[in-house]
Amino acid sequence: MWLLFAGLSALFAGLTAVLAKAGIRHTDSTVATAIRTPVVLLGACLMALLVGSSGDLARIEGRTLVFLVASGIATGASWLCYFKALQLGEVSKVAPIDKLSTVLTVLLALALLGERLSWLGVMGVVAICVGTVLMLDRDDVRDLPAAVASGGGWLFFALGSAGFAALTAILGKLGIEGVESNLGTAIRTAVVLVMAWVLVVATGRLGDVRRTPRREIALILASGVATCASWLCFYRALQDGPASVIVPIDKLSILVTVAFSMLILRERPTRRYAVGLVLLTAGTVAMIF
Repeated sequence: MWLLFAGLSALFAGLTAVLAKAGIRHTDSTVATAIRTPVVLLGACLMALLVGSSGDLARIEGRTLVFLVASGIATGASWLCYFKALQLGEVSKVAPIDKLSTVLTVLLALALLGERLSWLGVMGVVAICVGTVLMLDRDDVRDLPAAVASGGGWLFFALGSAGFAALTAILGKLGIEGVESNLGTAIRTAVVLVMAWVLVVATGRLGDVRRTPRREIALILASGVATCASWLCFYRALQDGPASVIVPIDKLSILVTVAFSMLILRERPTRRYAVGLVLLTAGTVAMIF
């Protein structure tokens, strides 16, 4: 059953990126994150109520709560970086960098969770890395050191998103032991909500929330609904299955993202990009098996 939830997580995650990109054309990425997070929190809380796990909140152990809060902070950082990258760059370019979190997650799962990786999995990791590089323009690869050093540009924020996403998965795996997955998701989302609105207020963008165009608000909220569905499926799968398999399945969302970026956003990948996408997908599938 966890395989089904992992597949649904990938579908909804792919839709999230495209809806978000369409919704932040004139809206600051931090403001968009703050607007969409309540939708995700509402969905997570409703699911926790439906499955009857909300009453377990008072019984959560301190260690577990610490991991859940830490996972929420990592998630918030990943979101903020990801949507900033989307605002500055093309979806079809940002998405491959974000998928490097697959490699980072697997490495952390090997080191911290004691999970194992077969020779096929090692080949998958190599294919993902090579495929990601091919999906970038040569100029992007050449400018990578400068982007990291300057702390700006879409590439810098995309790399930050990948790093924090990997931490999210590992901390989430540690934090949901003994906790119903929907309740764990609700706790983590509450942390993200507080984090996002504190940043909006601290950066003086509270007035921008009221000035956000209605069409973009609708798209931002729709991306929140897709994120909520993806999260609930992802953490339900993570509760029963191995992180080193579930995370690669979730990262197949890039196929959905690229397809919709071409159909809706009219982005046009190059032949080099297509080869990289095939390698990234093949590497992900290899890691699954």
